[in-house]
Amino acid sequence: MRIRGAVLEEVGRTRPYAASRPLSICELELAPPGPGEILVRIEAAGVCHSDLSVVDGTRVRPVPMLLGHEAAGRVERVGPGVDDIEAGRRVLMTFLPRCGACEGCATDGVTPCVRGSAANNEGTLLSRGVRLRRDGAPVLHHLGVSGFATHAVVDRHSVVPVDDDVPPEVAAVLGCAVLTGGGAVVNAGRPSPGQTVTVVGLGGVGMAALITALAVDGVTVVGVDGNPDKLAAARKLGAHATYSPAELVESGIRAPIVIEAAGNVRAFETAVAATAPGGRTVTVGLPAPGARSSISPLGLVAEGRTIIGSYLGSAVPARDIPVFARMWREGRLPVEALVSARIRLSHVNEAMDQLADGTAIRQVIMFDDAPDRHG
Repeated sequence: MRIRGAVLEEVGRTRPYAASRPLSICELELAPPGPGEILVRIEAAGVCHSDLSVVDGTRVRPVPMLLGHEAAGRVERVGPGVDDIEAGRRVLMTFLPRCGACEGCATDGVTPCVRGSAANNEGTLLSRGVRLRRDGAPVLHHLGVSGFATHAVVDRHSVVPVDDDVPPEVAAVLGCAVLTGGGAVVNAGRPSPGQTVTVVGLGGVGMAALITALAVDGVTVVGVDGNPDKLAAARKLGAHATYSPAELVESGIRAPIVIEAAGNVRAFETAVAATAPGGRTVTVGLPAPGARSSISPLGLVAEGRTIIGSYLGSAVPARDIPVFARMWREGRLPVEALVSARIRLSHVNEAMDQLADGTAIRQVIMFDDAPDRHG
């Protein structure tokens, strides 16, 4: 079938992306779903820093590649062997399929799926197949999803069904920002009543961590970012205190649980320094592969502190997504508040500029005929 999507043509084009246009909006051919796969009509797709990191070359991926990994939509068709989901069901997509049979999947979310990670690195689906072509040549999949398109074929292991009452933009954000940031809080941080959770870096993932921590009874939540507008947004969401990184250092405040969600060395070091004796630093940001940090091992030993890496929020999507959806339904997790703008697919390059400037929380591409509107 013919679809329309945003294809990354070349890595590392100069900014502004609105002028250099690294993403081309074009028509492609999408093959039918193979065994264990489903065809989804995309309703909404979030623009995430992990997309930007491919555009700017921080995360090296092969091209051409149809980007987008935080998406939700309706199942239109299922491939052979898929018998637990039907056409018409709303699903959200996650950026790491879990095969359920490898040593990574046996860790209950602590480490990534081995097969899924290999497929993601190659730009294929979990089957190692490619279902996208343009003018007869293959176009690769982004993290098993390629959600910046009108339709996608994905592996059944890449989707989680959600009920119809969950709006598509909420469902999309649940699949990456909330699963990653919120998962880091509940699965790796594990705060208890009376504790403080500090979140360093208030983009989409950091804000998701912040609202998840606020949903835990008896927990004090502190937001840290260099952008005053994001600090104001965190206070509006209910943060008990906010600081710039310099103000946090000057205050000397340390917390038993610190979530680092910025994906750069300075933020990581700030988070480690802000962790109290006996506390846990949970890092979910994805810095450049060559980035290196300098910390004191003595400080970790003498104060009994722990640093935890958390990929995809140390989550098992099929287990954790229903929990987050229920929290949203109960009014405890205001996911809609994370959506800073709703845009068209044709504005995806401009959206990358907004993300690079650090001014956006979560921009969501809506695949309907509604005009651009801000959240």
